[in-house]
Amino acid sequence: MAGCSGGAAPTTYDLSAPRDFGRARGSGGVLIVAQPTTVQALDADRLIVKDSSGALSFLGGAQWADRVPNLVQTRLIQTFENGSRIATVGRPGERIVPDLQLNTDIRAFNIDAASGQAVVEITAKLIGDRTGKVQRARVFSARVPASAVDGAGAAQALDQALSQVLIQIVRWA
Repeated sequence: MAGCSGGAAPTTYDLSAPRDFGRARGSGGVLIVAQPTTVQALDADRLIVKDSSGALSFLGGAQWADRVPNLVQTRLIQTFENGSRIATVGRPGERIVPDLQLNTDIRAFNIDAASGQAVVEITAKLIGDRTGKVQRARVFSARVPASAVDGAGAAQALDQALSQVLIQIVRWA
């Protein structure tokens, strides 16, 4: 392409929404899934590796299709839809009147270099929309071995770990 800089474009990876986990018991409720909060380092489109000292670095040559909080919110909504868990699920601002809001915080979304595992940890709170009271709260986590600490290996392992966490959240909610 004319006008492009000499550097190679990073390979872009996406996350998936689990489909085949069985129909979860559901309610007729309406749920709003707020965009997850997280620390600045995770609020990016880069794949992250955490070393044994706790230092974070970006995995070169690889990026996500969007910022991690946007991807997690979208895949969480799709997982609720795929599991036929509730009557209606959406985002804030979609002009639906919710019974509950799901607030999440991404605590970890990285490759742990010391163990060679993808680590995903997300806290979730179900909040009554009319009362503002926390109905339930829990921490969900998964670790999946990464075949390699490169873009493809890291993305695949993080996708598998996130899928486990999303299924746990949908069944819990």
